[in-house]
Amino acid sequence: MAIVKGGIQLTGSIKGVSFYTQAGSDKVIARTKGGATKQQIANSPKFAKLRLQQKEWGGCAKCASVIRGSFGGLHRLADYNLTPVLSGLVKNIQKCDTTHEIGQRSISLSLQRQALVGFNFNRNYPINGVLRVSPSWEINREKLLATVTIPRINTAIDLQNIQRQPYFRIIVALGSVSDMIYDAALNNYVPEVADLHGPSASTTGEWHSTQAVVPGHTLTVQMEEAQAALLTDEVSVVLSIGVEFGMVGFAGETEEVNHAGSGKVLDVR
Repeated sequence: MAIVKGGIQLTGSIKGVSFYTQAGSDKVIARTKGGATKQQIANSPKFAKLRLQQKEWGGCAKCASVIRGSFGGLHRLADYNLTPVLSGLVKNIQKCDTTHEIGQRSISLSLQRQALVGFNFNRNYPINGVLRVSPSWEINREKLLATVTIPRINTAIDLQNIQRQPYFRIIVALGSVSDMIYDAALNNYVPEVADLHGPSASTTGEWHSTQAVVPGHTLTVQMEEAQAALLTDEVSVVLSIGVEFGMVGFAGETEEVNHAGSGKVLDVR
C-alpha cells in the first residue's frame, strides 16, 4: 500500500493500481491488484486456515454492527467509521476463547464487558473535552433501566462549542448485545439470545442555550418490559451518552446539526 502525496487527487484504477480514499483520512491510497483468485481462496487446501479466519471475521463483523446499533442512534455523532474499529475490538474478545477451535471460537462480550467501557465515538473532539462535567449513572440490569445524572453545566466553562452553535442537548441510550456462538448446522455465527441482540432505547434531553447555566438534571432510559423478561447472563447491557448541537431551522424549530456532537459508551453491565 502507498499513500499518494502532492496535488494528485484521483480515485479508480490505472493499469493494475487502484486509488481510493477511506473514512477518517484525507489522503489518497494506492494499492496494486493481484494475489489469489476468489476461487483459489474458496477451494484450495492452501487457504484452509484463511477460510477459518474469514469465517470468524464474518462473525466479528456481524457482532460489531449489532454493538453499533446498541448505541441507540448515537453512532451518528461519530467522526470516523466505528464498525471496523468495533470489529477489531470484537476480534480481540474472540481470541480469548481457548475452548473452541479456530473457525468456531465464540464471541463472549459478557466475559469481557470492560473492553467496551469508555469507547469513544470521536477522535477529533472526544466527549470528555466537549462536555467537561462528569455524569454519574446507575444501571438496573433486571429492568433494563438506567438513570444518568448530569451535574450543573456552566457553558462558558464546561462546554466546548466547536462550531459555535446556539443550542445543545444531552442524549442517553441503553441497548443490549448477546454473545455469539458458532452454529455448525448453519455454518454461521448466531446470537445466543436473538431477541436481545441489538435492540435499544434512547432518551433525548431538552435543548439548552450554549450561553447559559444549565441546572443539574437526570435522564432516564428504559427498554421494553417484555425484553427484560428475556435477559440472561449471556446478554450485555450497554449505556451510552452523547452531546448534540443544534440551530434554528427554516420552520423556526431547533434542529440538530449534522456532525456536530460527541459520544461514548459510559458503561457495560
